Amino acid sequence: MATLPQRFDPEQCQAVTREVLAAHRGEPGALLPILHDIQDRLGAVPPELLPLIAEDLCLSRAEVHGVVSFYHDFRASPPGRQHLKLCQAEACQSMGAKALTAALQEKLGLQLGETRADGSLTLEAVYCLGNCACAPNAMLGGELHGRVDLEGLLELLSEQEAHP
Repeated sequence: MATLPQRFDPEQCQAVTREVLAAHRGEPGALLPILHDIQDRLGAVPPELLPLIAEDLCLSRAEVHGVVSFYHDFRASPPGRQHLKLCQAEACQSMGAKALTAALQEKLGLQLGETRADGSLTLEAVYCLGNCACAPNAMLGGELHGRVDLEGLLELLSEQEAHP
């Protein structure tokens, strides 16, 4: 698997987590906002932080882990510099997303959910980008692209790499 190794400074991670926990202290249902804030600041939710979060919220580690693992938006390691999300929902599947995904995986040498070892690209499956009428869809660098094909996606990746 080509997943990028974790590159977190444990002291920084704990300091950020303590700040986030303090900012949300007393809020009902704070777990999701806390997890989103940590990921926004660190690029991911490192697994070693889950016990600290659980203790602060008086939850079990299993409860926090269950939430992190249930929602596809949470990552255990930061994404690559380029982050390509490919829709795998039914509308996109009906317009060739499975074949597109297979061709892209072969061309890039990455599977869905993987990041290149050099950290340059993450390929991720998502399950609806809200643009079903223009399927298949992809999101690159936060920008939505509809009616994508292999050549177009490779060109987008090349353009974004050339003009970060």
